[in-house]
Amino acid sequence: MSPESVTVDGRTRTLTVVHQQHDQQAGAGKAPIVLVFHGSMQSAATIRSFTANTFDHIGAKSGAVVAYLDGHKKHWNDARIVNTSAARADGMDDVAFTKAAIDLLVRRCNGDSTQVHAIGYSNGGQLVIRLIHEIPAALAGAAILSATQSVPDNFAPDSAQEQPVPVMFVHGTKDPIVPYAGGMAKMYRFRPRGLGLSAQETAAYYAQRNGITTAPTTTPVSTAGPTRVERTDYRQPGHQPVTLYTVHEGGHTIPGPRTAHPRFLLGPTDHTLDTAQAIDEFFYRS
Repeated sequence: MSPESVTVDGRTRTLTVVHQQHDQQAGAGKAPIVLVFHGSMQSAATIRSFTANTFDHIGAKSGAVVAYLDGHKKHWNDARIVNTSAARADGMDDVAFTKAAIDLLVRRCNGDSTQVHAIGYSNGGQLVIRLIHEIPAALAGAAILSATQSVPDNFAPDSAQEQPVPVMFVHGTKDPIVPYAGGMAKMYRFRPRGLGLSAQETAAYYAQRNGITTAPTTTPVSTAGPTRVERTDYRQPGHQPVTLYTVHEGGHTIPGPRTAHPRFLLGPTDHTLDTAQAIDEFFYRS
């Protein structure tokens, strides 16, 4: 693990890089790149702890290099119009930061610029949504956790490119911050962040964006315990897939056997779905 920095628009931006063992082997090919974007009021170190370091191992069999990026004053400048964070107020170019991070990992870690996967939680998920619309050609896949597509009146990316991207979602039906059923997102229940689609409408939006016209299929993943998980797949030959994991009774959290979250603020955490493993399988076995 190593701290790194890049300069974007005259500002120093930081990231933490986790090297997989496979990267160090002689003769290893180019390494896939996994970028992780934290939520509001978090940092690279926070989300790494938040997920019990399980995201460190995403893409391990492929020798991926995993980088946790730091937002500006613990926030990201995503594409939502109703975003009053310092990242928006200070005009941070987080798309440029993403591209600079990719360039750094290509140069220093033998990263493969054609195999870049982005993971975002909450505000970080909203940034990944922006990346999908502004630089889709830079992404081989995306995973969006506890975030939904904004309604058109609350969504203003700098560009809107239509190149399809494989996308996976994880969302709890009892999310108190970003409602699963759609509606007003609120930072810790009282600071409005604008209207969004429901989680199901969001998945359907990306399926349509990827040109999928067949109906989705839904299968149970786990049924025991206070939470249960269903997986909805949009798949069609010749088109990039979309998957939604619905965590019934789950909160604004990242499911996992070892993850822990403050229940009072974020709601219940599911411990039956291993989110890191699900992302790994979606990115590298879809």
